[in-house]
Amino acid sequence: MSVRIRITPEAEAQAESAAAWWRGNRPGAPALFGDELAGALTLLSAAPEAGPRYRRRGVPGLRRLLLPRTRYHVYYLYDAEAGVCMVVAVWGAVRGRGPRVEAAPAPVVGG
Repeated sequence: MSVRIRITPEAEAQAESAAAWWRGNRPGAPALFGDELAGALTLLSAAPEAGPRYRRRGVPGLRRLLLPRTRYHVYYLYDAEAGVCMVVAVWGAVRGRGPRVEAAPAPVVGG
């Protein structure tokens, strides 16, 4: 089974910001964040239920997947009927609190 990965504009901006920070501040592994995120998205396209459920009031079905080397989480919703995994946030795990996630995410980008 392969599902389509979609990314909300907010999650896209968060990922771009994290990748830029990583490139500018981790000279020993500037591509690590981008590589780890790409690997996570590939995993989700093949196994969209890989991440455990993350309880968030008003957002049923929210899941998150840890990027262990960079310590970021990918928050996503999986719609089995549509065959779509929608990434709604990319958030640093060390921030303590999770990101603000709405029950009805903004329109998605990507295909």
